[in-house]
Amino acid sequence: MDVRDAIRNALSSALGRVGVSLTKEDVPLEHTADFAHGDYATGVALKYAKGAGMSPRELAEKVVAGLGAIDGVEKIEVAGAGFINFFLLPQALADSIERARADNAEEKWGANKINGGKKIMVEYTDPNPFKEFHIGHLMSNAIGESLARLLEFSGTNVLRANYQGDVGLHVAKTIWGKLQKTEASWGEAYVYGSEQYESNKEAIGAVNKLVYEKSDEKINTLYKDGRAESLEHFETLYKTLGTKFDHYFFESETGPLGVTLVRAHPEVFDDSEGATVFRGEKFGLHTRVFITSQGLPTYEAKDLGLAEAKKEKAPFDTSITVTASEQNDYFSVVLKALELVHPEWQGQFEHVSHGMMRFAEGKMSSRKGNVVTGESLLAELTEVARSRAKESRAEDTDTLAEQVAVAAVKYQVLKQQARKDIIFNREQALSLEGDSGPYLQYAHARACAVVEKAKAEGVEAKVNENAEPQELARLLHRFPEVVERAARERESRHVTTYILTLAGAFNRWYANEQIVDGSPEAPHKVALTDAVRATLKNGLWLLGIPSPDKM
Repeated sequence: MDVRDAIRNALSSALGRVGVSLTKEDVPLEHTADFAHGDYATGVALKYAKGAGMSPRELAEKVVAGLGAIDGVEKIEVAGAGFINFFLLPQALADSIERARADNAEEKWGANKINGGKKIMVEYTDPNPFKEFHIGHLMSNAIGESLARLLEFSGTNVLRANYQGDVGLHVAKTIWGKLQKTEASWGEAYVYGSEQYESNKEAIGAVNKLVYEKSDEKINTLYKDGRAESLEHFETLYKTLGTKFDHYFFESETGPLGVTLVRAHPEVFDDSEGATVFRGEKFGLHTRVFITSQGLPTYEAKDLGLAEAKKEKAPFDTSITVTASEQNDYFSVVLKALELVHPEWQGQFEHVSHGMMRFAEGKMSSRKGNVVTGESLLAELTEVARSRAKESRAEDTDTLAEQVAVAAVKYQVLKQQARKDIIFNREQALSLEGDSGPYLQYAHARACAVVEKAKAEGVEAKVNENAEPQELARLLHRFPEVVERAARERESRHVTTYILTLAGAFNRWYANEQIVDGSPEAPHKVALTDAVRATLKNGLWLLGIPSPDKM
């Protein structure tokens, strides 16, 4: 049993003795905002005093009197109107330092088992072949990869999935554009096809039908070549972003499945002027088309087919899809339709949404005047970071520049509450000071340098269980609980907030403390630094951010 559970158990028992019945799970217990008030605090007395016929302070004092000794707790105080504060023993904090330093593949520091071997598929990124990798794909990748890692750290068997739109109007526009301008790149062909669509709807629509039918050899060849080139290019981006997918799904495969599913359930879907629709108004939603009057599946039908394809390829307990919040209404309709055609899957499909990215300059264009894509943003940040990397201790400055760019983007995305829009500031994102991904990387590299220096000077790290607890040790103890909360709430920002606080505390301590100083305290200070290093490394990993040893 950990200290948190021991405190909750003791509180539950003590409350019961004064007539307040609460299970251990229902006892509120929070980390204190200020370590002067201990490590944990509960406001349970304020909440239940009236029902117990006492003032909050009186109830708090009676509860404390009945708590007795709690393993790992040094001191208990009643504060203010009736808060109860708990201060941990130095040995309990020392144990966290030891556990952090003992981090290994079998028992990762900060990991937990709250998901107990569940199998969860996380679908994210979802770029479309023949089109650019845009900002939304970058955001979905950052959020989805971090969520997948949080779930893995919580005992989950995670299946990473990528669903890509390899059929549809965007494909037809690109192939039509390529037919008109044979020397154009695929990107140029897509731009041209999009520009000319309004005046060539019929011709592009005919190409779209041929792509689905696979009946024209020339169209088939262009489609095959463009699709292969796009997918290969996306793989280079996934590698840069630190993602390796387990399963790939494509609209060309899910479309026919969706059409079959919709046709098989006339009790769920209605005909409307030759099209097939789902009338969501019956459920407080809105009507959406699932099969067009031309007999082609819409995104909605394809997503139904995707659900079946996922279930067939890799059975799971839950499937999570990460997309922009602008698709919330869309997913409400699709998931309701799925629930009606597959009631046995109810509750197994979940939509996690995120806000939009906007730029501090107030426009979605790069310095060269082009629209900012996810890829161009990474490239621009890498270019800026490269000049700084040349002045670093890193052996491979190009790799470091790329790692810093990834940190700059991902941190800015993940530090926000998932459903809120993000204001991206390029200068702040790359800063080595304060609220940024590179700042966290630099703190990790600094801790690595201290540990490296200690080894070179023969100072062996050793935890002193009786050392006076200070801020760093108290913060380290909180890491596993932060990870658990982030996984439960599907919110990576809890991790970003925590490691930013830890990095700041470490940098302040580093500035005021000679660590490898030959004193009797040096082994403990080195051990503390090593624990910070391990915690920052694992925290960065959970965010999908690289943690270079040298910067």
